[in-house]
Amino acid sequence: METYLFYILAVVTVTGTILAITEKHPVHAIVYLVTSFFGLATIFFLLAAPLIAMFEVIIYAGAVMVLFMFVIMMLDLGRPGQAELPAFRRWLLPVLLGLIILGSIVMLATHRATTQGSSHVVTVREFAVTLFQKYGVAIEIISMQLLFAVVGALYLGRKRTP
Repeated sequence: METYLFYILAVVTVTGTILAITEKHPVHAIVYLVTSFFGLATIFFLLAAPLIAMFEVIIYAGAVMVLFMFVIMMLDLGRPGQAELPAFRRWLLPVLLGLIILGSIVMLATHRATTQGSSHVVTVREFAVTLFQKYGVAIEIISMQLLFAVVGALYLGRKRTP
C-alpha cells in the first residue's frame, strides 16, 4: 500500500509543480506550488522522515510562500481590481489534487497507527547538530540568496518616474 501511495503522491507533486510553472496568474501558481509542497511533505512522512515533512510544511509551504505573496503584492502582479471568481473547471484540478493528498494522509495515518515500525528515529537535537555543524555555512549562503532575490525583485519592480 505504501508503494502505491508513494507513486500517487509523486504524480500529484509533479503535476502541482508543472501547473505552478505553467500558470500565468501568480497567485494561482503559488497555490499549485503549495499543493506540490504538501504532496512532497506527505512523501517525506511516508519515507519515515516526519521532521523533514514538518519542515517542508512550516518553512516552504508557510514562510517562503508568504514571502512570495509579499513580493507579488509589492510588485502589484495580482491586479485585484480585475480579478473575478474562476469558473468551476478552474477549481476542479486544485481541489482534486488537495483531496488526493488529504486522502493519502488519512490512509497513511490509519495504516501507521495499526502497524508498528522499528526504524531509527532522529531527534530534533541530532538533526540540528548535524545541520548546523556540517551545513551551517550553506544555510547562511542560502538565506542571503533569498534576501538578494527579494531585494532584486523589489528593485526591478519599482515604479519609475519619467
